Amino acid sequence: MYSVPDQSGRRIVVTGANSGTGMEATKRLAGAGAAVILGVRSLEKGEAARAAILTAAPGAELDVRRIDLADLASVRAFADEILSESRPLDTLINNAGVMTPPRRFETTDGFELQFGSNFLGPFLLTNLLLPRLLESPAGRVATMSSLVAHRGKIRFGDLNWHDSYRPGAAYGQSKLADLLMGLHLADVAHENGWPLRSTIAHPGYTRTNLQVAGRNLARSAQDARPPARRTLLPSQDVTQGAEPILFAAADPSAGQGEYFGPNRTLTGPTKRIGIPRAARQGPDFAASLWAVAETLTDAPSLRGMG
Repeated sequence: MYSVPDQSGRRIVVTGANSGTGMEATKRLAGAGAAVILGVRSLEKGEAARAAILTAAPGAELDVRRIDLADLASVRAFADEILSESRPLDTLINNAGVMTPPRRFETTDGFELQFGSNFLGPFLLTNLLLPRLLESPAGRVATMSSLVAHRGKIRFGDLNWHDSYRPGAAYGQSKLADLLMGLHLADVAHENGWPLRSTIAHPGYTRTNLQVAGRNLARSAQDARPPARRTLLPSQDVTQGAEPILFAAADPSAGQGEYFGPNRTLTGPTKRIGIPRAARQGPDFAASLWAVAETLTDAPSLRGMG
């Protein structure tokens, strides 16, 4: 099992920290000495996660706060609270997400749910917290992508899937967008000489409730489908599956713009992996998506930061 380096003195935000890879990452970061803010949609579930983590890491500093990444006002309120405090912030882990709801849903702000929750919400949060992260001598943003991003496409003409919604393709777009966000932030940080590292990870095929929660979202009787066939693909539990994002967020050797995943693609110990072709569509590809997202979320511009 990957041993998280000492995180004493570091303050870290983890979104989606009440379950799956987010909860596992929170537990292990807290066990390594970090003070962790659990960004969760349900405070009740967040407090339950906090209690469970304290059992494994007694004395850990854990702060449960509400954030709904499908509601940009909630994202702003969460960020405003952190920025209003005098305490530093060293790391942001963009982990939370929703996967393949059976039909098209929209966020509070009218975006397709996966594009909004998986990308635009984390994008705005990252931009809002950047000033505080840049105050850290070794700030870091680690963003969770997915293997499906390797086959994803950015539909600039219909980012919100008003036409011909396909759950898997929409999920792939959102996670490719996360990968591009991490890469562009790395480029900007490098160009500006910021003391900030942007890294990306994917969990391979990790068994969490992500695979079923989205599919069952607001499912009514007429939407009901027979249980999916059991897959024969190799899979792993969250103990192993959380390691790529932990490595991306905490390991001293994780470099600017590097991407991490299991060494056997779907399972196994963490290794650095190549940037997939889907994310290498020319020098302006990631920057173009970033510019669109800035407009859609009314995020602060990167110009003038640092």
